[in-house]
Amino acid sequence: MDLTNLKREGNGTLDKLDDIFRLQEEFDSSLAESRNLRFSLEEWVQKEVLAMLSELGEILDEVNFKWWKNPQPVERERLTEELVDLLHFFVSMCIKVGITPKMLHEAYVKKNYENRLRQAGLSDRQGYKPA
Repeated sequence: MDLTNLKREGNGTLDKLDDIFRLQEEFDSSLAESRNLRFSLEEWVQKEVLAMLSELGEILDEVNFKWWKNPQPVERERLTEELVDLLHFFVSMCIKVGITPKMLHEAYVKKNYENRLRQAGLSDRQGYKPA
């Protein structure tokens, strides 16, 4: 496996989200080819969601959710690794369903604005008005 292309090229002005999507798309393409993976869009989404659920379970394992066990100090490096694993599958699914970094950013900004309106009681959505 040639890892030389993983380094950022040029003067480092590549957008971080664009970079993440590019790296994930390269990885996914290589993996699908080397393992001869051919699934429908529905199957890919199901597999990506299941993978994310698995990663969420691993994240929980890192933050002492098991009240029946003695708690251990949270290891930020391991927690970060699990969060990145989750991001890999999330970005992979975005790519497969045709969501670009720009589209994701725009949708995030729009939803973030709506969430702020909801918390301020200024949204048309019911059930968010502060008490």
